[in-house]
Order: sequence, then structure tokens, then C-alpha cells
Amino acid sequence: MHIGKLGPHGTFLFGENMEIKVNGVTLYYEKKGFGKPLIMLHGNGESHEIFDVLSEALKKDFEVYLIDSRCHGKSEKHVEISYELMAEDMRSFIKALSIEKPMLFGFSYGGITGLLLAISDKNILGGLIIAGANYTKDGFTMEALMEMESFYQKTQDPLYKMMLHEPNITHDALDSIQTKTYIFVGSDDMIKLSHTKSLHAHIKDSKLHILKGHNHYDYVVHNDVLKTYIVKYLKK
Repeated sequence: MHIGKLGPHGTFLFGENMEIKVNGVTLYYEKKGFGKPLIMLHGNGESHEIFDVLSEALKKDFEVYLIDSRCHGKSEKHVEISYELMAEDMRSFIKALSIEKPMLFGFSYGGITGLLLAISDKNILGGLIIAGANYTKDGFTMEALMEMESFYQKTQDPLYKMMLHEPNITHDALDSIQTKTYIFVGSDDMIKLSHTKSLHAHIKDSKLHILKGHNHYDYVVHNDVLKTYIVKYLKK
């Protein structure tokens, strides 16, 4: 049972917290701020809450949509999951709410979702920011791969199985991206720097910023380090 009033496009309102059925799955999201629309997508095993600090900093400049991906946070659990399905979730979400040319910030596998969306629909996004994302399974450092494999063997978690076998985005697909793209990676990230540089090389006119001294998480999770970069880039 939904506690709250019925909102637009089949959403259910919980103050500024909402649920919407798209692509056959119920997604939870929150909306805050005013300005150009900005969608924020978290990584594996996380929720929109990792952006608590960053979204507060950004809401002064953007209308921020914080979404829990399928099988995460407060969104519907125990449903089929793949990067392609999550990209279609976002396309359907944008269409259902009639969001005009939103910018998308994707962290880790949220970034993979953003890449696939930009590949499949060339005109849907107004800008794309990728942080710590790989475009093939070979993008992880050996240490990260070993840790994920060990965790999967112990838990059989389907999210980790997905990470070990996906994504499989080709260079040709990356070459086809027309959305302006800004790429971040930590110098001590679990994503190899060589892999991120290859991502940058294959997305025309993309920008790359390597955050020295940062790992995979610390510049995004409960942090507003990226605020200045995001505002400057997306307001161009």
C-alpha cells in the first residue's frame, strides 16, 4: 500500500519522495532544487543516499533527481537486472516525467548506465558526467577483480556476477556518443587509468579529469568535491 497522494504520471508522492512504475519496475526517487534537470545515479550496492552532500550543494543550481536503481535502495527488489535494463529504466523515467534534455551524473555502474543510454538514444541527454566507470569488465584493476570474484564465490550475489561479466561496450559504440561528456577517475581508483583514458579517447570531445590522491569512492560518497567541476561544466 502506498502512503501518500497520487502525483503526476502515475507517481506516488511522499513529500518530495516519489515512486514511479517504468519499464515494468517500480523505482524510488527524490527531487530537490530548481534549475536545469540533473539525474544522479549511484553505483553497485548503494542508493541515492551516497549523494546526500553533493546533491545538497547542487540543488542551488539544478533540479536534482536522485534515483534508486532497480534492486537497490527503496526501489523494487528481486527483479531481473542488467546494465541494458537499467539504461532503459532511465530512458523510460525521463520520458514518463517529460524531463527535457536532462544532464546525467553516473557514479561507477551508474556511469555505465549513462554510457549505454547515450549510445542507445543520441538526443535524450543534455550532458553526461561519468565518475569511476568502466566500459568493459576488463577495466577493473586486478586487485579489484580478485576481491569481487572472492565476494561472489561467497555470496552468489547477482549484482557481483553482473559486474564480473558486464559491460561489453565496444569502441565503435563509444565512438557513436554525441552527448557532451566529462569523465572523472581517482588516481587510486579501482578502474584502471589506462582504461579510463581509452574511454576518453573514444568519446569525441570528452573531457577527462584525474583526481590525484583519490580512490574509487572518497570524492563522491558523502562528499561535494565535484560540485565546482559539475557546475562549471554543465553551465557552459
